[in-house]
Amino acid sequence: MNLGQPSIDHVRIFLAVVDAGSFHGAAKRLGRAISAISYGVAQLEAQLALALFEREGSRRPQLTAAGHALLASARTVAGDMDALLAKARDHHQGLEAELTLAIDVMYPPAVLAALLKDFTQAYPTVDLRLQVEALGGVTALVLDGRADLGVAGPVASDLPELERAMIGATELVPVVAPLHALARIDPIPPGLVRQHLQLVLSDRSPLTEGKEFSVLGTRTWRLADLGAKHALLREGIGWGNMPLHAVEADLASGKLVRLDLPEAPSVDYRFHALWRRDCPPGPARQWVRQALQDRLRPAQTSIRAEP
Repeated sequence: MNLGQPSIDHVRIFLAVVDAGSFHGAAKRLGRAISAISYGVAQLEAQLALALFEREGSRRPQLTAAGHALLASARTVAGDMDALLAKARDHHQGLEAELTLAIDVMYPPAVLAALLKDFTQAYPTVDLRLQVEALGGVTALVLDGRADLGVAGPVASDLPELERAMIGATELVPVVAPLHALARIDPIPPGLVRQHLQLVLSDRSPLTEGKEFSVLGTRTWRLADLGAKHALLREGIGWGNMPLHAVEADLASGKLVRLDLPEAPSVDYRFHALWRRDCPPGPARQWVRQALQDRLRPAQTSIRAEP
């Protein structure tokens, strides 16, 4: 059987009748004459060679078995068309079709999650891609054009291709498992920490090659994953610096102990927003950049209020 090609207008009329419960209600909802609604449904039925409504014996149109079977597909078609039109309008308005963010692994995940939730409401048609990297990995993604906006730590290089703006900081604290030798020494004398294994976050980016950040130990293990570093610290394998927001629960429960080191009891890990100078900013990227700055500072204030 050769079927016709229904128009999206006829599909919307069909859905309006279903949702309004009557041809008259659909006419009011769409601002059409009742005759236009009846014609649209009849045309759709003719194109599909199916009766979609039972009209006899009832004052209100009832879906047939075929109408029930096609209802979900009709809603999908209408929804896809709405999304297509929304993206077309956004394109004419200069809104990005997609946005790739590269975020430093130290950035507080709860702050990021709340920000991205609000982003989906502010820009529902923008496809978001998120990559979480350590140290120079963020800068490399932005520099290569694989990310539209980055949030990098203090190792971000001053490269002529990139613009940068300070957006806040998080506190790094030295921690160790309670059974570790350093946890049982109070006070810790200067230089003693250098004799113990330090777990250090690293990355594979050439931008950080030969650079060190808060490395005090003469013997180190290099890890590219913050979660792995966290797990090894809890097992008592060495000591290391961790973002306070990531270990607050462990400090409260006693699974980790904060070290009061004379060399560096804590350190601010400063974040910068990075973007290419030759990439003109769109409204979605500008919104994220501002939100990253606005959200981190209040959160940091609450973190610093902890004892």
